[in-house]
Amino acid sequence: MDPHLLHEPHHDGSALHLDPETPAPGWPVTVRLRTWVGDPVEAVWLRTTYDAEPVYHRCAEVARDDAEESGGEGSVWWEGELPVHNPVTHYRFLLAGADGRQRWLTAAGVVEHDAPDAFDFRVSSHAPPPEWGREAVVYQVFPDRFARSAAADQRETPAWAVPAAWDDEVVFEGSDPRTPLQLFGGDLDGVVEHLDHVAALGVSVLYTTPVFPGESNHRYNASTFDGVDPLLGGDDAYQRLSEAVHERGLRLLGDLTTNHTGDTHEWFREALADPEGPGRGWYCFRADGSYECWMGHHTLPKLDHTDPGLRAAMTEGPESVVARWLRPPYDVDGWRIDVANMTGRLGATDVAHDVARTVRATAQAQRPDALVIGEHNHDASSDLDGDGWHGTMNYSGFSWPVWSWLRDEESPARAFGRPLPVPRRPGPLVARTMREWTARHGWRATTWSWNILGSHDSARIRTLVGSPEQHRVAAGLQFTLPGVPMLFAGDEIGLEGVNGEDARRPMPWDSPEVWDRTTMGTYAALARLRAEHPALVRGGLRWAHVDDDTLVYLREHPAGSVLVCARRAPGGAVGLPSAALALPALDGAPARPVGDPAPLLATEGEPAPLVVRDGWLEVPAGGAGVTVWRL
Repeated sequence: MDPHLLHEPHHDGSALHLDPETPAPGWPVTVRLRTWVGDPVEAVWLRTTYDAEPVYHRCAEVARDDAEESGGEGSVWWEGELPVHNPVTHYRFLLAGADGRQRWLTAAGVVEHDAPDAFDFRVSSHAPPPEWGREAVVYQVFPDRFARSAAADQRETPAWAVPAAWDDEVVFEGSDPRTPLQLFGGDLDGVVEHLDHVAALGVSVLYTTPVFPGESNHRYNASTFDGVDPLLGGDDAYQRLSEAVHERGLRLLGDLTTNHTGDTHEWFREALADPEGPGRGWYCFRADGSYECWMGHHTLPKLDHTDPGLRAAMTEGPESVVARWLRPPYDVDGWRIDVANMTGRLGATDVAHDVARTVRATAQAQRPDALVIGEHNHDASSDLDGDGWHGTMNYSGFSWPVWSWLRDEESPARAFGRPLPVPRRPGPLVARTMREWTARHGWRATTWSWNILGSHDSARIRTLVGSPEQHRVAAGLQFTLPGVPMLFAGDEIGLEGVNGEDARRPMPWDSPEVWDRTTMGTYAALARLRAEHPALVRGGLRWAHVDDDTLVYLREHPAGSVLVCARRAPGGAVGLPSAALALPALDGAPARPVGDPAPLLATEGEPAPLVVRDGWLEVPAGGAGVTVWRL
């Protein structure tokens, strides 16, 4: 049979391996490890740190399947108690072999050398994020380009804007001064009018980019946080949107820039007008009167979160910006924090963790189940330790590896944040990348972070992969790997864009003939599948087979496991030992072997059945696409 990865020792942060997943401080956690019965492991220790001092805890063998019917492919389960002494507890496994061989199992995989702690497993005793955040399917709307209500035609175009008709081409080159100024005039009542479309996709969270006024189409240069842009319909329109979203049982997530304001913001104008005034310290002014700003853009002056007045206005207490919009009549359910990675950081000053903790505490004081997601497009691991951001926009751990696996080398799509296009890489490197980033971010943060194929800041996935079929492969990965799928409005109908600004093309509501309805149906089917199977939300991740063009993985959960096969090109059948897929006999429950596996979904054609024969499960040969089965 084909080589597989099911002989590798395995542990992750899901319920099958960690009990409880969200421990209270000071309570031990039951930790389970799975090894292959043919792997001569004699003893297993948990190595953790107690106030930064390494300590070891012996694990016991609690279940073994070496019966003849397993064909030598059964599993051994080990169990140990992990003290949760520190708020975030790091741990790894030491495996001792009968031949004297020693190996470490870390969250990034097995190594035979003494690796740094950076890839250790981790468990957090901080309060868990709200469960609805992990269960979510998120839909991102860029208000200027989503939909126009009739009222939009009655509004005057402001002096700063370059007006555009809905079917005009988007200006998207950074060198063109019209790029941030081109105004198509979408508004919030337009969003309300199309919520049926959003709900039909299986979406549960509507996330809009900023709604505060700003002299740009993106509104990340806010001129106030005290009201909604009249061009969007003002405060009343935001209230109508909130009511319509919540009436459908959906959630509403806002977008707040805590790193900077616009240079026309009332706070900044006051700071400029009175160099001796209390508001001067709200910004990062230099001795010569100039000021720090975001990435050299003078229109985006940077906020100073070491100033008590700024903190009180922006992040702390019931009258702060963070808190006010979470109360009636707007009832926003949480925030996506723009440029979270830079907020509170400037040279030798770094209060980013304090800002994250404060935003979370303030939000949850208003709404106990509020969600806060921090924007971060590289290594967010140091910002995700459990008491600040609940998760991140997971570009590094999801977007870039998926892009690198599926990218059409002839695509005109431009890179996001690097000088060269993302290279096309084989499956083993993609799986390794995902493992390492899951290790760095931690299991909890990974499962609450957003799986993004594209956003208003990046090229569109359709342009990057070059075909509807490959787009649907990407969507299949987005909904079946750990994490929360986030669609950028228009992904579902195949909108294109070579970079972030070009990706902000208006939704073609009046041109339904250009919609890719097959892909739209696939998104809706994937959302239903995810809602119906706990393994796709709360299950672990165990890699079963990886080659250049094929990724096969298990999402394992006590309520039932799911097997996924993703192919970027046609490939042959893959054989897996069925005994290695069984759930264990633990806590008095009987072992649960693979029974009659059922096909659930295929992104291309009808899902072919799995065949179990002579102790082996055969994943059928197939073309490019994603297929999902229930085990």
